Amino acid sequence: MVATTDIETADGIVRGRRGRRVLRWRALPYAAAPLGEWRFRAPQPVRPWTGARDATEFGFAAMQHRAGARIGPRQYQPTSEDSLTLNVTAPVTPSATPRPVLVFIHGGGYLMGTSALGLYSGARLALRGDAIVVSINYRLGAFGYIDFSEYSTPERPFDSNLGLRDQVAALEWVQRNIAAFGGDPGNVTVFGESAGAHAVLALFATPAAAGLFHRGIAQSPPADWAMTAEDARVFARRCVEALGAQPGDAARALTDAPANDIRKAGARVIGQVLRERPGLFPACPVVDGDYLPQSPIDAFTDGAAHRLPLIIGTCRDEGTLFDKFADGLPTNPDRLHTVFGGAGEGAEARVIAAYPGYPRARTAVRMGGDYVFWRPSVTVMESHSKHAPTYAYRYDFAPRALQLAGVGATHATDLIPVFGATDGPIGRALTAAGGRHGLQAVTRQFQDNWLAFARTGAPLPSWPAYTEERRTTLIIDDPTRLEHDPEQAKRLAWQGVRVSTLS
Repeated sequence: MVATTDIETADGIVRGRRGRRVLRWRALPYAAAPLGEWRFRAPQPVRPWTGARDATEFGFAAMQHRAGARIGPRQYQPTSEDSLTLNVTAPVTPSATPRPVLVFIHGGGYLMGTSALGLYSGARLALRGDAIVVSINYRLGAFGYIDFSEYSTPERPFDSNLGLRDQVAALEWVQRNIAAFGGDPGNVTVFGESAGAHAVLALFATPAAAGLFHRGIAQSPPADWAMTAEDARVFARRCVEALGAQPGDAARALTDAPANDIRKAGARVIGQVLRERPGLFPACPVVDGDYLPQSPIDAFTDGAAHRLPLIIGTCRDEGTLFDKFADGLPTNPDRLHTVFGGAGEGAEARVIAAYPGYPRARTAVRMGGDYVFWRPSVTVMESHSKHAPTYAYRYDFAPRALQLAGVGATHATDLIPVFGATDGPIGRALTAAGGRHGLQAVTRQFQDNWLAFARTGAPLPSWPAYTEERRTTLIIDDPTRLEHDPEQAKRLAWQGVRVSTLS
């Protein structure tokens, strides 16, 4: 199946590029460009075309700061609202049977990122697993994760949860079209990292996503990110004010303002909120009572999430990346103190007692990373394991270069072994001071387990499912090992601590 790069999709023929070992199709539209009257609206159907559409080059990244769309040294992908596209990578060798499909959702805090990043190509993953790899763009920042529906008028409606709706539309495209590329629409795994991992959990909680995928992998999800409807209204009002519009004129301003003005206004308010409420990230899905009835973490806690197999885990040193290279997360004592403002009496003292050495900087960074990523992920693990097969992991491996840099096994470093970048420039750079054998070993662990899960719904037999009784967790390291209830004292200390609200 599939020996040519000319593929007939439901919308028209697409012409990709044939490499030595893989076939690639880039910038395939899964929805119409959300321009003009369709800005801030749910994704609309693609307009069919005649003839063969060139699918050999990437198009636009979603609207974001230029730095977020960096795809190489001094190389930036142009940005546009016209970015609702996806990419397909398949082995060049035809297959007699449909291949499993992995759909990757990139991270970037719902503010930045692009599927055009070379790391996300999926070629090594597709070849090792004889699989189809799909990567998607979706609307970011103000265009995808601010709910302006309060400003709807009969003539100019606005929809909520646009980035999430885009992800559902991309999965609908997969169901309609992936068979033509040699993929099995009945065997689709969604996987993502950071905000992309949160998107995976949000899809588990989204009724419209039912039946569009069959299992999920969430790598370092900030699992309890969600905006209440009231918080979303407060946030949207602040963004409209930052745009310089009055409430009565908001619909016109949101429709007519230059895209970059809207992007900048949203970014200013997001920065303000992160300073006011560390750990509360306002550019994320909103519980609108309709498209997203519950926050993802509440859906898992209540057993309302789609009861599908799930792999979920975090990196040991999540917080160090943000402490050194980013801002806004609670990785110092002042910000952590703010986090505990609404956590209940005794919560702060209880958690601090579980982190010997606090308030030393390194300990505070570890606590902040655990708060944002590990703490809510444990809630998902223990809740979902009651209803569907759940597999927990922690990524501990850090080559000497990362240890010397003081970041260790930090946020997003697990993407390198997952995508098999060991032999590429990134892998070579990270192992220049040692650790090449270890990186190769953890690459095999990730890819063999991820691909077994994508093919069958379960990882390798050596990785038992997570249960509340044993809490078995795969510690991916050199060597990899199993631990039961790792960091138990910290887990117990964090119980009941939730993110604060904006309103």
